[in-house]
Amino acid sequence: MQPAHLTLIGKPGCHLCDDARDVVESVVGKLADDPSAPPVVLDERSILDDPDLHARFVEDIPVLLINGTVHNYWRIDPVRLRTALLELA
Repeated sequence: MQPAHLTLIGKPGCHLCDDARDVVESVVGKLADDPSAPPVVLDERSILDDPDLHARFVEDIPVLLINGTVHNYWRIDPVRLRTALLELA
């Protein structure tokens, strides 16, 4: 099974980014023991370190990408994320 690549785009000091990270880590942690779920690779990127990400997402952080496609902006819904990950399996 191919891993799901999650990219969380935000910046330090962003409370919504911290909340999004907590939701993503919780969902991924709960799916870790589910044999029907794909393995997940999580990468965090800061708009402060990448001018292209800054230009594209400065008004939208946090942003969660799944396999390079935008899944959510601002607030991450745990049920929607779990469903999206299970659909990749």
